[in-house]
Amino acid sequence: MQIDLTWTCRKKLKETIKIVPNTAEATHYGSLPHLYRDFQNLLLQIVLKKLITMAASVVDTYTDPSMSWMNAPHSTGTSIMACEFDGGVIIGADSRTTTGAYIANRVTDKLTRITDHIYCCRSGSAADTQAIADIVTYHLNFHKMELGEPPLVQTAAAIFRELCYNYRDSLVAGILVAGWDKKKGGQIYSVPIGGMVQRQAVSIGGSGSTYVYGYVDANFKPNMSKEEAKKFVTNTLTLAMLRDGSSGGVVRLGVITEAGVERSVILGDELPKFYEG
Repeated sequence: MQIDLTWTCRKKLKETIKIVPNTAEATHYGSLPHLYRDFQNLLLQIVLKKLITMAASVVDTYTDPSMSWMNAPHSTGTSIMACEFDGGVIIGADSRTTTGAYIANRVTDKLTRITDHIYCCRSGSAADTQAIADIVTYHLNFHKMELGEPPLVQTAAAIFRELCYNYRDSLVAGILVAGWDKKKGGQIYSVPIGGMVQRQAVSIGGSGSTYVYGYVDANFKPNMSKEEAKKFVTNTLTLAMLRDGSSGGVVRLGVITEAGVERSVILGDELPKFYEG
């Protein structure tokens, strides 16, 4: 780093030289060596000030809470999945929440209850997806009171779609809506960023999904048993977590059937092992 002292030094020298010659104040400043000592002291002060400023900036880089990476929004960028099976649906997600490059939470629950038989998997901004899920839950509670019966999964997906579409310029939210109702049984609706909605037999989302599309296409089959579907979802999420830096932690699963929701957690040391070349 180069320190430019030219302007400050010239100014100080001009002020000092202007006073010294042929004035009564010359004795106050002393001889010419005093002038050089004054200049050396000034130079030393400026250099020390610059060094202190540099040191302070280095410390601030690692301690200032207003740094950009500390102020980055919480993101559940993420690996989420939902899969239909014979009798219901299985939902799953990793548990890592990040703030820039910092892992803010290692055990986040990204499987959010909407009703007793409807859940959503959240990816994107943690704040946005939590707010949307709360609003949809509020609407469906009123809907249930008006109809006197549990709402349909398709109704929940339609409300998610409306919110994500109407506020598409402000929200960063990718949602998988999954559940069971007496009309259509187990269903999965994908609501990506932007507000589109589409029913799918199997759906994946989040940053980790990029790495496992091939695995899902090769291994999914309709009308799987409950155990087959759980193994399929667990393997898919594990593979995504191995490759995606924004995914990690544990795998949370939810099995949604006519009887309700059965939750489970697979810890990191219990996940299946794969080649990591």
